[in-house]
Amino acid sequence: MSWLKNILFCGLMSVTAISCDDTPKHPDSVGRGVIDISADESYQPIIEEQMRVFDSSFPEAKITVHYKPEAECFKDYFDHKARIILVTRQLTKEEKERCEQEKIFPSSEALAGDGIAVIVNNNSTDTALDMNALNGILSGVYKKKYTAVFDNQASSTLRYITDTVLKGSKPGANVFAAKNSKEVVDYVSKNPDAIGFVGMSYVYANEDTSQAGTFIQNVKVVALQNVKDGQLYKPYQAYIALKSYPLTRKLFYINAESYHGLGTGFANFLGSYRGQLIFLHAHFFPLKEQITIREAKVNNQ
Repeated sequence: MSWLKNILFCGLMSVTAISCDDTPKHPDSVGRGVIDISADESYQPIIEEQMRVFDSSFPEAKITVHYKPEAECFKDYFDHKARIILVTRQLTKEEKERCEQEKIFPSSEALAGDGIAVIVNNNSTDTALDMNALNGILSGVYKKKYTAVFDNQASSTLRYITDTVLKGSKPGANVFAAKNSKEVVDYVSKNPDAIGFVGMSYVYANEDTSQAGTFIQNVKVVALQNVKDGQLYKPYQAYIALKSYPLTRKLFYINAESYHGLGTGFANFLGSYRGQLIFLHAHFFPLKEQITIREAKVNNQ
């Protein structure tokens, strides 16, 4: 009988081992689970729209989005507080080396193009500026004394403007940071000598369906001169696509998952047809779907 007991014991252990192997190794998958992610605050309106559709499509998934300045998003990424981040740049060489050291295997991709809108008070006469004038304003040497306002001192908007317009130079003493993009718009709307810099999401009148596709009315959106062709452009979708608007940038996801988890599922959704369509309707230029831009001639007869 002892040999029979041994056989039964071995069989029981085998069944137990098989059962353990069938247990999921990860608490989440592409369509279910609970995770936290961090997103650049300047993209909050469009990400919230994406989340509304994603939540309705994947009821077993719970993603909590923390909207922060870009620098803090990267901090969350390396502190393992955010499985995925939505930001305006790729990892730097030093950050990639850190990923290797910490056994993080990042994946990233550009999702959509957008622009940084320059806004002034409705009473301002500066409705069109070239890049030299913009540099002068931010340096504090422009003919008119402006108070330049950004969403946050650690924001992607300030970093981009410093790199692109100021070419790495330090902003003037007239440059200040608010708490977020909504406060920038509010401040500019109330101060005639203010000029603000915000993500494109904050200047479109999307909440008012009667004004869909137009800019908000409480501030003016400045037209910027393209250095190459000398023409003036506002941050309209077609000019973002063609990079005619001078302050054009991209939205990237950077994913830390080493398996097909919920972060991967959300990244896939943003790059899918539905996610790209949401970007398109929000006046962004989708980078994962093929969009054709055609010239149109207006017949005034």
